[in-house]
Amino acid sequence: MSNSCGWPGDDELMLAYHDTEWGVPAHDDRKLFELLLLDNAQAGLSWRTILHKRENYRKAFDNFDPAKIARYNQRKIESLLKNPGIVRNRLKVASAVTNAQCVLDIQAEFGSFGAYIWKFVNGKPIRNKWKTLKDIPATSPESDAMSKAMKKRGFKFVGSTICYAFMQSAGLVNDHLTTCFRYPHCG
Repeated sequence: MSNSCGWPGDDELMLAYHDTEWGVPAHDDRKLFELLLLDNAQAGLSWRTILHKRENYRKAFDNFDPAKIARYNQRKIESLLKNPGIVRNRLKVASAVTNAQCVLDIQAEFGSFGAYIWKFVNGKPIRNKWKTLKDIPATSPESDAMSKAMKKRGFKFVGSTICYAFMQSAGLVNDHLTTCFRYPHCG
């Protein structure tokens, strides 16, 4: 499929992600945790790099099961740091464990991670009307609020820019350009 957003370029994996997944509202807790973990891993790197490592992340991180990841011990963390298929950054790997524990706490309190995350947009996607890639912001008042609230709960690697990227990937915001064929189908 063609795309009108431009950012995927001609990379087949990026195109498939844009055309079928980016901006589609996600409510499943495991899917939301996957997107959060991958956006955490992206900090300082390109999304292309992370997307091309996604299958390795699925295998390394028990298919993004927060209950399993929350129980990782130091030995498991050390083995992950030797895995060439993922970003081997100690702080990012450790944050996956911390963030999984935070997700479990949120599930206990709110019933689901999705119920908690979607409250930052009042339960429905924000439908932006960007004409060019330059128009798309790196943060928003909603991502600022999400970042602040998640940090207060103990999450790591959840600055406002990461939260905004997470909101884009999970469909809390529709940042497809208005000229993109996906725009009417997302949020």
